[in-house]
Amino acid sequence: MNIILFEPEIPANTGNIGRTCVATGTKLHLIEPLGFRLDEKEIKRAGLDYWKDLDVTVYENYDDFLRRNPNAKIYMATTKARHVYTEVSYEPDCFIMFGKESAGIPEEILLENKETSIRIPMIGDIRSLNLSNSVAIVLYEALRQQNFDHMRLLGNLHHHSWEEAK
Repeated sequence: MNIILFEPEIPANTGNIGRTCVATGTKLHLIEPLGFRLDEKEIKRAGLDYWKDLDVTVYENYDDFLRRNPNAKIYMATTKARHVYTEVSYEPDCFIMFGKESAGIPEEILLENKETSIRIPMIGDIRSLNLSNSVAIVLYEALRQQNFDHMRLLGNLHHHSWEEAK
């Protein structure tokens, strides 16, 4: 799986998304300009010590991304989409793109990708969800459709720790 962040502005969101990508074996693609430097403390703090394990690529702009990924199947996450994110069948190597926090994905890009645009349902006039929450929601649906391939599905409960908690 691949997550694309189009011109992200808030370092904590990108750090959180980076951590989610490491936890899921997902590649992160960042399209400049970024609203921060990649060496900023906030990014590392939000991504904790996982940032060093992140598979991340930075692109000059959207055209640079398209040039370097000519066969990319891209789903565009936007509040303007007609399709709900659960109605899509995600391919294992697809890309899911999210726009910058203040403005989303530019309309001209969305118009070229109407059929692969997806939305997370919300009530009322809520403008959008937090970017890192949105990435987690859609990414985990795509991973669920792949049966969480290569991910650990079982946890371990240690009986004695439950006894101590009483």
